[in-house]
Amino acid sequence: MIVILNPDTDTDSEEFKEVIAYLEQLPNIALRQHEVQGAEQKLTEIYLLGDTHKVNQEPIEAFNAVDHVIRISEEYRILGRHKDERRSAGFSYNGVEFTQDNFHVFAGLCAVDIPEHVEMMMRALAEHGQVCTRMGAYKPRTSPYSFQGHGKSCLPWVFELAGKYGIKVIAMEVTHEDHIDEISEALQTTGNPTGVMLQIGTRNTQNFELLKHVGRQREFPVLFKRGYGVTLNESLNAAEYLASEGTSNVIFCLRGMHGSAGAPHRNMVDFAHVPVVKRLTRMPVCVDPSHSVGNRERSSDHILDVAHTAAQGVVAGANMVLVDFHPEPGKALVDGPQALLMQELPKFLEDMNASHAFYQQRRAIWENTN
Repeated sequence: MIVILNPDTDTDSEEFKEVIAYLEQLPNIALRQHEVQGAEQKLTEIYLLGDTHKVNQEPIEAFNAVDHVIRISEEYRILGRHKDERRSAGFSYNGVEFTQDNFHVFAGLCAVDIPEHVEMMMRALAEHGQVCTRMGAYKPRTSPYSFQGHGKSCLPWVFELAGKYGIKVIAMEVTHEDHIDEISEALQTTGNPTGVMLQIGTRNTQNFELLKHVGRQREFPVLFKRGYGVTLNESLNAAEYLASEGTSNVIFCLRGMHGSAGAPHRNMVDFAHVPVVKRLTRMPVCVDPSHSVGNRERSSDHILDVAHTAAQGVVAGANMVLVDFHPEPGKALVDGPQALLMQELPKFLEDMNASHAFYQQRRAIWENTN
């Protein structure tokens, strides 16, 4: 059971204390408080854990500080929607809004290599009005002999270049708890010129100790990638580990399922699950066509497979696209064969915006359907 308080309820007020006092006297019930910070208001949610099926919600809803009470219908208590359309779905970070209704493209380098390439990427993004990118500093690899990323050494100049070109949010994978501290320190050292969205990669979907540590920090939102060898339910429960520790500013990313059934693509595309995740949870949903497709081939209609795949996710309601670009894919240190070319960026952005507009048209068609 979740008790939703009125927006911007003061937790030091008498009204709030009255609610807590009542809830604390309920037998066999433990309380957990959670705050959801939106762009304009803060919501406080109180989770009742234990034997809640005997709890009468009407006396709770009678308190002045309480907006409404909902009963939990999914395993993911914090991130779940629980069939309550009034629950907030999204968050604001560094001046950028992430919700289940809006849309962003995170185009960039899968792995940071040299300053010149990073600057070319960010300059191109700025020229096309983009404020988000992806930049990999830490790269988990299948082979121990493959490039593992420049790590903390590249962070200062990546962040400074982001500030120079007005990039507000960088999606950056972390594979160890120390990486969070390194990112935070580099941001402070450079004067916080940008923001970072911590990325949990598919290999770490069920690294529960890492998830708990990332969840305990409150500074950065999280982009959580579905595990490519586990069920959707297992991945959603894994994302709940983040929220259970306190970080509910999470975006769920679909990136294709591992297996030969998707050949000749790198993975079997799972973007049909976009509306499922939006129905079951409050998380905005991202799609990663680059790691789903794994190449930059184009079909007989001259459209790149990556663009076709991304459009499928966006037309289904995706709120974010994570996609690889590189000024010189032949020199890329990671996943060069799937990186799109800089001259393809304008068309890709136009295609994605058109796909999102079409999704909005589809919503309007079905809006009044019961």
